[in-house]
Amino acid sequence: MQTHTLLMPLDMHLHLRDGVMLENVAPLSAYSFSGAIVMPNLVPPVASLQDLQDYRARIMAAVPNDYFEPYMTLFYKNYNRAFLQSVSDEITAIKLYPAGITTNSEGGVSSFDIEEMRETLDAMSELEIPLCVHGETDGFVMDREAEFMSIYELLATNFPKLKIIMEHITTKAAVDMLDKYENLYATITVHHLLLTLDDVVGGMMMPHNFCKPIAKRPEDLDALLSVALNAHPKVMFGSDSAPHPQDKKESCGCAAGVFTAPIALQLLCEIFEQYGKLDNLQAFVSDNAQSIYGICPEFKEIVLEKRTFVIPEKYASVVPMYAGQAINWAIKSVE
Repeated sequence: MQTHTLLMPLDMHLHLRDGVMLENVAPLSAYSFSGAIVMPNLVPPVASLQDLQDYRARIMAAVPNDYFEPYMTLFYKNYNRAFLQSVSDEITAIKLYPAGITTNSEGGVSSFDIEEMRETLDAMSELEIPLCVHGETDGFVMDREAEFMSIYELLATNFPKLKIIMEHITTKAAVDMLDKYENLYATITVHHLLLTLDDVVGGMMMPHNFCKPIAKRPEDLDALLSVALNAHPKVMFGSDSAPHPQDKKESCGCAAGVFTAPIALQLLCEIFEQYGKLDNLQAFVSDNAQSIYGICPEFKEIVLEKRTFVIPEKYASVVPMYAGQAINWAIKSVE
């Protein structure tokens, strides 16, 4: 039987929530990943050192004995340099959300006034703290990411030493930005390597495929596949796995978020094998992230095998993407 081994896979964009949901989903990521960049958009957001330390402790309490490193982030505010220096050893990045643009982002940035942000971003540049950005405007839903490109350019040119991560990119426009500015990088989800808008609302509404940013056009999917499959050195895997209770997804107010954490590696193997690029998967799910973030996760070996695997209808209380469907790869062992 065909197998494929991945070493120290990393999820560079993960939502673990809190409380019972955290207890349900954290072990699923800890099983198959060595570590993950954990998003700070709780209610209230993780915005102080105490918040961060307490949240990390809750994550570690929810994770079983398998090794898993939560790479912690703070919710962006206009922090001063003294504060940033005091927390620099505790955080891996700071996450910036435009206000109200996605789940629990109401306290995000309402104005991209460079001078108002300068003290914080200059300090982050000097302290080598990456800035992770949810890059969308509040415009027409299909244009929101493309419209944000001018803000990425503004940030990249004004803070050339600041490492800026364009999170969960979905457009050809974002792919084109990668080689335009030295300090721009990106994460790509597994669902954005599989879906277009047709897979969300082309027929009946598919709530478990709905996320923000929403899946785009076929030409955008092709651009994402090109850089992911070829393991472009400035891109890395970030699931943006976002668990919601079933009644929040299957409702008239469908919550944004696709839950893929327990099936991400299996789906990625299927995609990369389909295009004859399995040899590049290691770089996409680990090596590039280690280089971009300067991290060194402890050893973990995931062996996947090519066999039919039926995705469960639910993991704990959460419905995953492709629930009940058969895929071609499964996890064989974790060491």
